[in-house]
Amino acid sequence: MMNRNEPIIVIQNFANPKKEVWKTITQLDQMNQWFFEEIPAFEPKVGFSTSFNIKSDTRDFMHLWKITDVIPGRKIVYDWQYQGYSGKSTVTFELFEKADQTLLKLSAEGIESFPQHISEFRRESCTNGWIYFINDRLKNYLDQKQLHK
Repeated sequence: MMNRNEPIIVIQNFANPKKEVWKTITQLDQMNQWFFEEIPAFEPKVGFSTSFNIKSDTRDFMHLWKITDVIPGRKIVYDWQYQGYSGKSTVTFELFEKADQTLLKLSAEGIESFPQHISEFRRESCTNGWIYFINDRLKNYLDQKQLHK
C-alpha cells in the first residue's frame, strides 16, 4: 500500500524531439488542445500566474497556478491551488532525452493537503487524472503531430 503522502509520478515516452515536447507543455495554444482548453494565458517564466475555472457536476474548481521554477527545455514547476479550498500541490514536468525519444516525468506532490472529503481531491482521482492527461491526451496529441511530419 502506497503512503498517501508519496508524490504521484507518471512517466511517458514520446517519439517526438525534446524541443517539440517542451513547446507542447509550455505553449498556450498547444496546452489548450491537450490539457485544459480553459487556460487563458501561460508563460514558462518564474513568477507567472494564471487562473481558470473547471466545473464538475456539483462544484467549481478555480485553478490557481504559479510558476516557481523553469529550466528551459528541461523542467517546469508550478504551485497548484484551488480558490476557496485549503491545500497546495507542486507539479513538476521534467524532460529527458533517451536515444531518439523524449521521456517525460510528471510529479505531483502535496495532493494530500487538499480536503479529502471531496472526491476530486482524493489520491485515486488525482492519479487517474494525471494518467489521463499524460498517457492519453498528451501522448495522442504528440503522436498525431509525429504522424503529420
